[in-house]
Amino acid sequence: MPELRFDPHTDTSRTPFVEISRDEWARLAPSMPMPLTSAEIVQLRGLGDRLDLDEVAEVYLPLSRLLSLYVANAKRLHTEATHFLGTERASTPFVIGIAGSVAVGKSTVARLLRELLSRWEDTPRVELITTDGFLYPNAELERRGLMTRKGFPESYDRRSLLRFIAEVKSGAPEVRAPFYSHLSYDIVPDATVVVRRPDVLIVEGLNVLQPPRGGGLAISDLFDFSIYVDARTSDIARWYEERFMALQRGAFTNPNSYFNVYADLTEEQARARARYFWEEVNSPNLAENIRPTRARAKLVLKKEHDHSVSSVLLRKI
Repeated sequence: MPELRFDPHTDTSRTPFVEISRDEWARLAPSMPMPLTSAEIVQLRGLGDRLDLDEVAEVYLPLSRLLSLYVANAKRLHTEATHFLGTERASTPFVIGIAGSVAVGKSTVARLLRELLSRWEDTPRVELITTDGFLYPNAELERRGLMTRKGFPESYDRRSLLRFIAEVKSGAPEVRAPFYSHLSYDIVPDATVVVRRPDVLIVEGLNVLQPPRGGGLAISDLFDFSIYVDARTSDIARWYEERFMALQRGAFTNPNSYFNVYADLTEEQARARARYFWEEVNSPNLAENIRPTRARAKLVLKKEHDHSVSSVLLRKI
């Protein structure tokens, strides 16, 4: 069966989603108190994101409330099912997957939802894991000839990621994930991230909505809810270049940075390098692997040129 595809920027009729405008969405939470301060929001947003109190109040606060309802319903179903079956089993973590292109702002969305969800009564313990920790180490990528394909599906240890989420989902008291350093651009040996039976686990990454290969288990099969952060390709390309330039002036200047070799480039050279990375790596990955998974999400956040969310697409129930 061919995979269902749609473009929420152009296709307004034949989609599996109902589109809710920004104004309509904001009206869903007129009296919800704002749990975050402006200073906290500044700490959460990524390079290039223009996240502010209005964006949080009108988009992400209602989204966190919707997610809290899903969690509460899942817990209620668990209680009723165990009572019906006559079993005594503790409820397991609610897993949320967040997908989207590099530079689209999915990491900011993940961090923000972690903070907002932790303020709701049913979800005080929220953990966040990025799939970067499940990339193969650089030495292994070099051995496989995949270093220039880093971020593509084949560059991830998919089995380890599946096993990790399955263990969390099973209710294991403690599960460890590899730690990835953006400074060294590599997995850190013997360093781990520990997840201890949270109410909610957020899994953020480029390819978390990828369909299974060869009829196996998909990572998204273990998700209770999934979000795709969407924008026009031209906007994402511009955001990527802007972020690269900001990093070149900042993190790349660290002598220990993997990308320190780009710190002394002229602005023209740096922009040319950013465009090269976009055109040769990130744009093909978006077109071939990431965007085709958009229709697999339960909710799509549609962004405009300034990173603001213009509408929310929710899968029809």
